[in-house]
Amino acid sequence: MSALTAGRFDALRLIRTRHVGPVAFRQLLARFGNASAALDALPDLSARGGALGFRAADRRAVEAECERVYRLGARYCFLGEPDYPPLLAEADGAPPALILRGDMALAARRCVAIVGARNASAAAVRLARELAHGLAAVDIVVVSGLARGIDTAAHNGAGPLSTIAVIGSGIDVVFPPENAELQERIAVEGLLLTELPPGAEPLARHFPARNRIIAWMSLGTVVVEAAPRSGSLLTARLAGEEGRDVMAVPGFPADPRAQGCNSLIREGATLVQSAADIIEAIGAIDQRALRSPCSPYAGELPSDLADRERRAVRALLSLSPVSVDELIRQSGLAPALVQTALLELEIAGHLRRHAGGRVSLS
Repeated sequence: MSALTAGRFDALRLIRTRHVGPVAFRQLLARFGNASAALDALPDLSARGGALGFRAADRRAVEAECERVYRLGARYCFLGEPDYPPLLAEADGAPPALILRGDMALAARRCVAIVGARNASAAAVRLARELAHGLAAVDIVVVSGLARGIDTAAHNGAGPLSTIAVIGSGIDVVFPPENAELQERIAVEGLLLTELPPGAEPLARHFPARNRIIAWMSLGTVVVEAAPRSGSLLTARLAGEEGRDVMAVPGFPADPRAQGCNSLIREGATLVQSAADIIEAIGAIDQRALRSPCSPYAGELPSDLADRERRAVRALLSLSPVSVDELIRQSGLAPALVQTALLELEIAGHLRRHAGGRVSLS
């Protein structure tokens, strides 16, 4: 098990178990107290949700992952531990475990995300670099995704000592290839983060999850060029849903790369033209009280429920996402009972969770 204690190893095994997402992980810890007890309870929960033959993550596979992580010079940080990023810990969908190389103390400082188009214009690349440099000059850490274009410019502008790169692949995978040197510099001098195990390839489905980490660990997100329906706009919307500041650089209306930013501004995002605008926007919130990252499993505990209650919740679900609050209202059941029904369905592989606290059948 390498450097992981038994408790941390069980937590990682729970995280790597199929159908145990971040929300389910929190609820399982709240209900059963520790990961070992949660692992023991999974087969019964899965059967109640309508699945048969449930198996937890293979112990040997998780042991092999641990050994590989430490061979790479990386380490784990689990939700609830003191050095877990405090702003990220506030989000219900925060990843239960992060794999990192570098200085985790950077994540406890004031952080601002800068994201944007991969095929950015030369002017936008220059502005992103200047914005990041201006933020780093006043001890604000710049967070981005190490992609081509705006992300790369933001990391370079801030310098490796003042930047966090969140990647959508394993800690040992370089993407894009031309950023190999930059990624290594950030890992050595700044902070490189991922929630994916070593060897995970940068697949398209990984990037929305990567984007939520970028948005949720930052006080605000700045978008510098983004086409409609782009990943950068998703990052901004995730930030807004979590109550973080959303900022955007305006652009020429005829340029498709400016349409996303202009739309954000029209919807209420703060217009940004300089680092001073960003500093002013986050100045009023950088000292706000945070939920303690050392107690992430507080709240109403899930409860046992009768078959009729389970059927009532299931009947309200469809392939169209609906908010959990709406399910509670329409079912007339206590919130803990609804959450238990959803947890059982999720463990069984019949429930999908969406942004904004919405769920659907999978």
